[in-house]
Amino acid sequence: MPRTEAVEVTEAAGAAGGTGVVAVGAETPVPPAAASPRRPRPRPRRAAAALWTLPPIAALALVFLYPLALVVWQSVSPEDGGHSTAPYAAVFAEASFREALTNTVLLAAGATAGALLLGLALSLVIAFVPFPGGRALSRFIDLFLAFPSFLITLALLFLYGSAGLANGLWTDVTGAAHGPLDFLHTPWGVLLAEVTYFTPFVMRPLLAAFSQVETGQLEAAASLGARPWRIVRTVILPEALPSLAAGGALVLVLCLNEFGIVLFTGAKDVVTLPMLVYTKALLDGDYTGACVVAVVNIALSVTLYALYRTVMSRTGGAPAFRTGGAHRAGA
Repeated sequence: MPRTEAVEVTEAAGAAGGTGVVAVGAETPVPPAAASPRRPRPRPRRAAAALWTLPPIAALALVFLYPLALVVWQSVSPEDGGHSTAPYAAVFAEASFREALTNTVLLAAGATAGALLLGLALSLVIAFVPFPGGRALSRFIDLFLAFPSFLITLALLFLYGSAGLANGLWTDVTGAAHGPLDFLHTPWGVLLAEVTYFTPFVMRPLLAAFSQVETGQLEAAASLGARPWRIVRTVILPEALPSLAAGGALVLVLCLNEFGIVLFTGAKDVVTLPMLVYTKALLDGDYTGACVVAVVNIALSVTLYALYRTVMSRTGGAPAFRTGGAHRAGA
């Protein structure tokens, strides 16, 4: 039976019998549910969005990109005119540049290794060895990060300089003309100052990682007879390894660009890339050569910074012990 005829039969049956019963096989159209109309959210136009991005881009270009472009442009602009890579060849052929590059890499690597070892040892003590003042010392590390580098160098000069406290105490006791300590003007003095200053940069991420280590894991390992060094090696270090790598990468980048420590120690025989830029630009008047050295230093720093960001991204996804209800180590 067609649909219209079924409806008519149904209506007729309801009118005749008054029962309102619908005949079998009848098809009654069901009205669709009324959908509430949703008005699309207004989207900002692309032109308006682009206008909002212009001020920060212009400020970035004016403050950072433009001076950087001037340095790169000057590095390929010889004093006799024109543009070529001859200044790079001339600087790379200098023995002073090769010595400065070697000193920079060796000091940065040595300071990073020293900061990693010292920072790891101090962080383990602060986080897992309870002693009075441990929490205050942890807070002091955050304050130490704000100190300028030359302040640490001056403190070391007061302690270990030729007229410092240690040499003064030696001369007072022995009656000697001068003390035995005279190393701050050498590469070892620069290395000591950099390790002292940059160790907290390693400790801060390590303490944050150690605070996520649950003490229940340590207690379980100790109850099974594991010695402290084995607990550190098998339980603590795997948790803190990403943070240790991130802190080391950051210290390596900072050491490559460190200028104040080398300058304030007065180590005249220790020439690094930042010191060579200073010497060429202000003392020798060789601005093109200074820009070449600066570009090399920037390239090294950007490469290591990219490594640092990679390590930090992996650190953010580092697994953590998540046993519910357990206490964590204090840091």
